[in-house]
Amino acid sequence: MAPENAVPEDKLNEFVTRLREAAGANLESVILFGSAATEDFHPEFSNVNLFCVVRDSSFAALQAVASAVQWWDRQKQPPPLFMTRHEVERSIDVFSIELIDMQQHHRVLFGEDVLQGFEIPANLHRVQVEYELREKLALLRRHLLLASGNDSRMWELLTRSLSSFVTLFRHALMVLDQPAPHRKREAVHALSQQIKFDPSGVLDVLDVRERKANRKKLDVKDVFSRYLAAVEQVMTAVDRMLHPGSRR
Repeated sequence: MAPENAVPEDKLNEFVTRLREAAGANLESVILFGSAATEDFHPEFSNVNLFCVVRDSSFAALQAVASAVQWWDRQKQPPPLFMTRHEVERSIDVFSIELIDMQQHHRVLFGEDVLQGFEIPANLHRVQVEYELREKLALLRRHLLLASGNDSRMWELLTRSLSSFVTLFRHALMVLDQPAPHRKREAVHALSQQIKFDPSGVLDVLDVRERKANRKKLDVKDVFSRYLAAVEQVMTAVDRMLHPGSRR
């Protein structure tokens, strides 16, 4: 009997079979990436992310595989990412975070491992880490204003935003040239030691997400306050890494 937190291998196999039949020789590779390729997968909050590399990405070629993707959508999974090999190689400057994570944690389900063999310049990675932190912090504040006064919506915002911020915390460690643990809790602790921020709000949300704490016994406003402060402190620290002469 498969454990409750197991990746749905039967659905993965079925999708790959359907996609290969639909795409034929146009399909180069199907790769599983993200938490589903690690031990950090959580069925309630983690997606089963798939990356499909094709030789031809024209309208006609995409139409040919639409039925397979629609089947995958009916399994309540996010649509796979489709790119050509050339697009992957030319996307290093804009998808550095995503490609680094995919290189480090992935599993080839079909075809060639196209994620190996190219390097991502550190300067491009640092810039994207700052950009993503700024963007997601701005979105967190926006959604907090809309959720204010509704405890359930605030908890949903916290638990849904957690993975994105912890991913960026890991990448902040990389910017610092420090080891970046893949496990969320270890990454949060490691970064808090490096830049000295209070990680308790983030860890409280992680406990709630993993069913290790009952959110009814926590004050969501207090948790959100500490969570937001942690994100802001990480953002400030990354900004100073990239702009050492700045007084901000």
